Amino acid sequence: MKRLDLDDLPPKLAALLTGLGEGEELLLVQNGGVAGRLTALAPPPSVEDPAEQTPEQAAEVFELFRSAMEDEF
Repeated sequence: MKRLDLDDLPPKLAALLTGLGEGEELLLVQNGGVAGRLTALAPPPSVEDPAEQTPEQAAEVFELFRSAMEDEF
């Protein structure tokens, strides 16, 4: 999958892309001909903030990391 950072685009173009609704299409035109078509998907679900992990979750991650390091070395 290709990736495009919206921060690298001119603001007008970034606003056009982020303003597309789910299922809405954007036609890409070059030299008067169709160069491609983009179809908008629903925004991805928000990712849980790692800072909101419980101490038990953090301990489990640390234990998995420690055991993996011991297995490697």
